[in-house]
Amino acid sequence: MELHWEDGFTLKVRVDDGAAVISANRDGLRSLASQLLSLAEEMPGSHIHYDEWNSLEEGSAELIVEKTE
Repeated sequence: MELHWEDGFTLKVRVDDGAAVISANRDGLRSLASQLLSLAEEMPGSHIHYDEWNSLEEGSAELIVEKTE
């Protein structure tokens, strides 16, 4: 699965009182939406792993989005 990022995206994930909070600018939200649509077409068990080393802003919590059946 190829993940596309729009130029200028920012994306951050934090956990606040047990809730995952995703903060993003317009390009970050558009990128995330595109990637989730791509994931929807993959096989169950496929996933996207987001962390500060590959896409998220520094200090972000890791986020894994997995497709189920």
